[in-house]
Amino acid sequence: MCGIVGALSLSRQSVNVDYIKPMADKIAHRGPDDAGYLCFHTGARHNKKVSFYQNLTDAKFKNVDDMLPVIESNSAQRELHAHDYDLYMGHRRLSILDVSYAGHQPMSDLSKNIWIAYNGEIYNFKALRAELEKYGHRFKSDTDTEVIIYAYIEWGIECINKFNGMFAFSLYDNFKKKFYLVRDRYGIKPLYYHLTNDNTLLYASEIKSILEYKAYTPQVDKEALLEYFTFQNIFTNKTLHKDIHILEAGHFLEIDLLDPHAHTTLKPRQYWDWDFSEPEQVKDEREYIEELDRLFKQAVERQLVADVPVGSYLSGGMDSGSITAIASNHFQQQNHFLKTFTVGFDLSSASGMELTYDERAKAEYMSYKFKTEHYEMVLKSGDMERCMHDFAYHLEEPRVGQSYPNYYAAKLASRFVKVVLSGAGGDELFAGYPWRYYRATNNRDFDDYIDKYYSFWQRLIPNKEIHNVFSPILEDVKHVWTRDIFAGVFKTPTIGQSPEEYINHSLYFEAKTFLHGLLVVDDKLSMAHSLETRVPFLDNDLVDFAQKIPAKMKLRNLDHVKKMNENEVGKLQKTNDGKDILRKTMSRYIPEDIHKAVKQGFSSPDNSWFKGESIEFVKTRLLNPNAHIYQYIDPDATQKLVKEHIYGEKNRRLFIWSLLNFEEWCDLYAI
Repeated sequence: MCGIVGALSLSRQSVNVDYIKPMADKIAHRGPDDAGYLCFHTGARHNKKVSFYQNLTDAKFKNVDDMLPVIESNSAQRELHAHDYDLYMGHRRLSILDVSYAGHQPMSDLSKNIWIAYNGEIYNFKALRAELEKYGHRFKSDTDTEVIIYAYIEWGIECINKFNGMFAFSLYDNFKKKFYLVRDRYGIKPLYYHLTNDNTLLYASEIKSILEYKAYTPQVDKEALLEYFTFQNIFTNKTLHKDIHILEAGHFLEIDLLDPHAHTTLKPRQYWDWDFSEPEQVKDEREYIEELDRLFKQAVERQLVADVPVGSYLSGGMDSGSITAIASNHFQQQNHFLKTFTVGFDLSSASGMELTYDERAKAEYMSYKFKTEHYEMVLKSGDMERCMHDFAYHLEEPRVGQSYPNYYAAKLASRFVKVVLSGAGGDELFAGYPWRYYRATNNRDFDDYIDKYYSFWQRLIPNKEIHNVFSPILEDVKHVWTRDIFAGVFKTPTIGQSPEEYINHSLYFEAKTFLHGLLVVDDKLSMAHSLETRVPFLDNDLVDFAQKIPAKMKLRNLDHVKKMNENEVGKLQKTNDGKDILRKTMSRYIPEDIHKAVKQGFSSPDNSWFKGESIEFVKTRLLNPNAHIYQYIDPDATQKLVKEHIYGEKNRRLFIWSLLNFEEWCDLYAI
């Protein structure tokens, strides 16, 4: 787990070497253990076969990389400025596997012609290594990074289909003069890119590194802003930073450096996509349970491989509890105890449903049962205000959910471990939000289904309010139809869809959008504390199997799913209709009152806090006529909605959180 940065000139312009260290330094939190800088003269722009490079480290890590010159030295700086480089690859390392110098990056093959800067973990790398050794390849490290290099040499870029893990990497092939940016199937590891006015491609694990290159002038992408305030998420590849894009999950970008028009054809290619569908032949439920049990245990045990301490989040729910049960048993067989982490909430000023949001008691019970070494933190209303600046800095743009508790959870875990397991993906694979799926039944046609589902996913404010709130920029975004953006996520349906098929459409949509947003948030907030988050539910074998489990085995009451709106105060009834097959499978490992418990997400009691203990913070930030956000949104229309929450007329907690986050973002980037 690391951070990568880089620049590739697609014109006669050289890469500006003055920015290469600052780009990497910006994400030092992602990799505090090592740094590497590779500058390459590929020869491609001048149609010359001669190529050369300079490989450097940082003075801080000279004791780690004693064979490499340091970038701060006078001799290195003279060399950097004396030559014409068109490719830069940078790396900051968080050492997880093979923590020795052998894992230093950027890394190359023995010929020094294939180079990679890589962020992630390939959990099946040992099996791939054994296969590659049979073909005659030899390895000098115990890293998964080197396995990717030789997998590419053996199978070409199609090798990415063999990787079971999470990854984002850049790879340069000096033989073919080709450059690649690659992101994993599910989008667990983020990767951003931007093409400058002089046709230099900038890329990085985090947006802040691209901004550090100084060829970019910060601007708000108003279309993305409208998208975010419709869905509390961004479904396209846009970001709030205009012209900076996120490489979509399951995609790679291939650039032929010999193509003089390469800068005009930067179109990522998709190599994998979600495929929720009903099986042709439905097996007995017991067969599904047995196979799910086997694949789940295999997934958890695969992701325990590390040369550093590993822990697990333990929220009190079924998903994290199931992971903890398997991982703890594995640890105890080796005479060790798994460390677990829970964040709870001070509910002294909470009311209504929010009085149940603190799950520490359940987590402590499971910790006792599974014999873990348990740590917990209690959040109070003021903790949101205290972390807001750092939170927004690391998240880089508002994304799905009220996620500052995740920031504190990662901070807690990072004090004790370098790797933590998370239950993300369980809900999206096994239909964990049953109240959403009633919109997937009794539809006249697919357009009718889209209309119903779209109305639900207007999570912050409905369309009739959007036009009032965004009146200052309405002329700039009048061509944007958020329903079209929403509908564009789905695959083309077949004629005559069954209720099960509509539910699979919903699962597909939520995996592509909601889960992706959660994964981006989890990565940014954990890496802010130099912590690697792993997600066992997103093991390839487990995902492939789960997508083909019949919908009726996931939703217990398929024909009578409760109709609720999770965004309306007092309207969300608790239900355990979802994840039925997973509940039955996990009953072997976790207590009955946990696996049969009603669904409850990880959320803070902000509905109460925003009109109680945090009310002054909300007023100061959002009722201030000079707030940055009012460059883009109408103050009267916005403050009307905020006051509806403060006075208890409507639950606008998600909207208020998004406004607070956006205000901090504007302040950070001086936009």
